[in-house]
Amino acid sequence: MERAEREAREVLNKQVAHIKDIGGTVSQSYFRQGHPDREIVRLAEEIGAGLIVIGSRGLGGMRRALMGSVSDSVVRYAHCPVLVVRNQEHEAELWD
Repeated sequence: MERAEREAREVLNKQVAHIKDIGGTVSQSYFRQGHPDREIVRLAEEIGAGLIVIGSRGLGGMRRALMGSVSDSVVRYAHCPVLVVRNQEHEAELWD
């Protein structure tokens, strides 16, 4: 468990560094464990977020219906607006 947590924190730190490298600003980052959709909604409520921005992997309708989707669940249960950002590369593959 400790190794998994350490590796997850490293991924988070690398993402923060990447955002800063491309000129973005990161005011705060948060590490949570649990069901991603529940933790995202819970954190947004705790910090009083006015908007949640979340990525979408672009699962097909059948896979999403069977497995569910983190972004779908966040949209359903969030207390504030949610902006779902699609993967442009995956979208291009669907239409080519």
